[in-house]
Parts: sequence; C-alpha cells; structure tokens
Amino acid sequence: MNTIKFFNRWGTEGVTVEDPGLSRYLTVSPRIAPKTGARYAGNRFHKSYTFIVERLAAKIMGSGHKGKKHVMSSGHNGGKKTRALHVVEKALLKAEQRLKQNPLIVLTKAIENAAPREEVIAIEYGGARYPKAVDIAPQRRIDLALRFMTQGAYTKSFNKKIKIEDALAEELIGAYQVSAKSNAVAKKRDLERQAASSK
Repeated sequence: MNTIKFFNRWGTEGVTVEDPGLSRYLTVSPRIAPKTGARYAGNRFHKSYTFIVERLAAKIMGSGHKGKKHVMSSGHNGGKKTRALHVVEKALLKAEQRLKQNPLIVLTKAIENAAPREEVIAIEYGGARYPKAVDIAPQRRIDLALRFMTQGAYTKSFNKKIKIEDALAEELIGAYQVSAKSNAVAKKRDLERQAASSK
C-alpha cells in the first residue's frame, strides 16, 4: 500500500501533536500538493482542517503585513501560492538536512514551542483603560506562531543577502530547539511576560 507523501517527498508516519490543547487544531494528514484552493473558506474553524504546511505557505504570502499595514513587499509575498510553496519546500528540505528529522515533526514541534498561551488585552473601566491577561484560543495560538515565524524569517531576509528559504529554515530550527534566536520564541516569551505582569 502506497502512502501519500506531501511534496512527493515526506510521509507523515510517526508525526504526533504532543500539546493536547493544539491536537484538534493542527492538521497533519498529508496532501500531495498542499493547495486546497480555499475549499474550506466560509466554514467555521475551516483553518483547522487545512494541512499545516499549506497554512505556513499562506502566511508566507502575507508576511510583510504588520498591524494592518503592508510594511515590506517583494516577490516572495505577491500572492503566488506556488512560489510560497516552493519556499516552504526548500526550507523544510534544509531543516531536514540539518536535523536529520522528518521536517513535519520539526514544523509541528516548532509550532508547539512557539505558540503563546497568554496575551494582554485592554479593557475599559470607568473611562480608563487597563491591561488584562487572557488565555489564547488554540486556533489563534497556531495563527500567532505561524505569523511570528514568517515575519521573523522575512525580516531577516528582506533587503539582505540571506535567502527567504534559509531564513525560514533557521526560524523553524530555532523554534524547534526553543532557541532565543527564533523570532517566534522571543515574541512568545515577550507576550507571556507582559501577561504575567498584568495579572
């Protein structure tokens, strides 16, 4: 029996999500070509049923957005899904060569390590605004982890000599190893530190 391999390279055997909070929202069932064409769009929690590699590619396409502004723009995030998938495939290949691991294991572990658990919101009480720590919903945790990874990779590669796939591979490896060099891990720690001081 032939198993489906994504990018026709890697299988998903032995890939598990260890974080019980994320297991229902992080899909690792394989697709040969991770490109659904927004088949689930309009359905509630549709992102949760989308293969995680495709969600990473979708974030790459908008990695120049920060705070509703398109801060950085170039060929990598011009809305071409195929180009974004090529970047993700090369980054996963580099991560596999460095760590000698199935890159899907690296990606899922990196997301688990980089997904923040708490954040700070502002509540208005008697005309004054106060910071308040809140728990983050599981789907938003994954969204934030992917956003921090792609923005960190893009910041390192924009107008620099380093290629986007090298920067993304470094970001994934850093998050997998819980290294402070990873933008996603640094952002997570910053968010949780702010939340701890707002309790």
